[in-house]
Order: sequence, then C-alpha cells, then structure tokens
Amino acid sequence: MVRMRRLRASSNLRSLVRETVVTKDDLVYPVFIKEGKDIKEPVASMPGIYQYSAGRFDEELDRVVNAGIKAILVFGIPSHKDEFGSEAYNDNGVTQNIIREIKKKAPDIIVIADVCLCEYTSHGHCGIICGHEILNDETLEPLAKMSVSLAKAGADIIAPSDMMDGRIAYIRKALDSNGYKNTPIMAYSAKFASGYYSPFRDAAQSAPSFGDRKTYQMDPANGREAVRECENDIAEGADIIMVKPALAYLDVIKEVSNFTNYPVAAYNVSGEYSMVKAAALNGWIDEKRVVMENLTSIKRAGAGIIITYHAIDAAHWLEED
Repeated sequence: MVRMRRLRASSNLRSLVRETVVTKDDLVYPVFIKEGKDIKEPVASMPGIYQYSAGRFDEELDRVVNAGIKAILVFGIPSHKDEFGSEAYNDNGVTQNIIREIKKKAPDIIVIADVCLCEYTSHGHCGIICGHEILNDETLEPLAKMSVSLAKAGADIIAPSDMMDGRIAYIRKALDSNGYKNTPIMAYSAKFASGYYSPFRDAAQSAPSFGDRKTYQMDPANGREAVRECENDIAEGADIIMVKPALAYLDVIKEVSNFTNYPVAAYNVSGEYSMVKAAALNGWIDEKRVVMENLTSIKRAGAGIIITYHAIDAAHWLEED
C-alpha cells in the first residue's frame, strides 16, 4: 500500500521533502515616491502602504534593509503632469532624484525603475494620445528617453510596463547607444488588462481620465498570446520577463516558465494584496499563512522573482520560521 502520509509525519520531515521554498532573495518590494516635502500619506485601499516624499523615505528604506530585502521597484509621482509625460525623462525628476538618494544610502539595494508614462501624463494613459487613441510608435521615443534618464540616475534594472509594441527593442537600442549596455531590462511582457490594479492607481495616482487600457494591455482570456508576448520581448532584448497579475494567472506563469530558460518574474499586484489585508483585518483569515501560501504558489508556478507588497512582512516571517 502506498502511504503518502509517511513523509508528512513531522515538521522536519516535511521540510526535508519540500519541493518549493520561498526565500528573501525571491522578493522585490514596490515603493511610491511622491514629489514634495515631508510626505507620508497612507494609501487608503492598501493598508500598510504609503506614499513617501524623498525626505521621509529614509524610514521605509531602513525597513527594507533591516528586513533583508535586496531589491525594490520604484514608482514616482510628480507634482507636474502634462499631456506628454515630460517629467518622466526629466534628469532631475522625482524618480531620478530618489534613485540617486537610494544608491547613496543603500548602494547594495537593487533599484528597479518602472518605465511608463501613466504616472506622469495628465490623462493617465501609458502613452502619447491623439484624441482618445493611444499612439504606439509615437510613445517609444519618450519611453526610451525615460529609460536612459533612469539608468543615468543609477537604476540597476529598467522595467518597461507600458505594453507598447516594439518598446523593448527601442529601449535596448537607446540604452546601448548611451553607454548602458550592461543595464538589464525586466519587461512587463504579459501584462493583462486586469481589475486587480485599482488600489495601485490610488497609490500611483495614475487612473486614466477616459476609457480604459484594453487596447494595449492583454485580454485576461488569452494564455497563448501571453507566451507570444514573452517570446517577442526576449527576441527584442529583454533579460527578464514578467507576468502580471500573479494569482489569477498562475497557469500563464507556468506556461511561460516552461517555454523559456530566461528568468521569470511575477507581480503579486495591489488588488491581490488588498483583498488579503482586508480579510485579515476582519479576522477572516490567518494573514501570515495565506500570504506565504500565495507566494509559494507563485514560485511553484515558475516565477523566480516575486514583486509583492507583502515583501517586508514575508521576510520577517521567513526569519521567524
């Protein structure tokens, strides 16, 4: 008789045969930097997450370092927004300035810089617009300028999240021609037009003023297309590919990880975080247990890099265990 329970009899035995283990090295913590002074504003829809100005961010950076988190993903929120998102490629913009500060104070932290226009445009879309049309090719140049500006500021990894066709090749060429051949690109390759992003739009102040993003982000119904997106980004020069969101798209993460040997990242997004937090605050779930189960499922599906707002808590829980 086969007795599967033989290997479940004790904690040490279960650890010995455990197939998937989440570590601190897997985790990336997203942060929101708002232009201004003495700002620490809670994001109402994301309990425990704040917008910080540069002067107040030191306390959050200390929490990251003390938790042993090795990488952060930076989103900047400028005070000035215009139709073209010009602050995105301002060498003295909010994101560029905070990257320089982080690299001075915590030089070993890997700084991943999000590249998209949505936080910088007055209309909140990820590209240049004409009427209500989001223009693809006209958006590539500002994305490339933003990427070079962020690399110049000290970003370790450039992460385009805009979902414009051809942007990875365009950005790779711009980085290379400006002396940043060794700066990796983490492409938001399979980014779905998801309902799980709403709390992020509160945090990044990036909700579109008209329409939605379904003409450039992926249809949630399409799995094979996600693999094609990843193939295209790899062919254009991406070093890491990403699936976003994570929990509702574990099948996509598995498909992508099966087709490539490239590093695969997954973004455990704001809505996924907020649902867990809301349930935990109401006493409906065991937060630690559910978070670690979610992170384990993302890694088990094939993601070696997990971007998550739970990162600091998870790092401390891993220490305790």
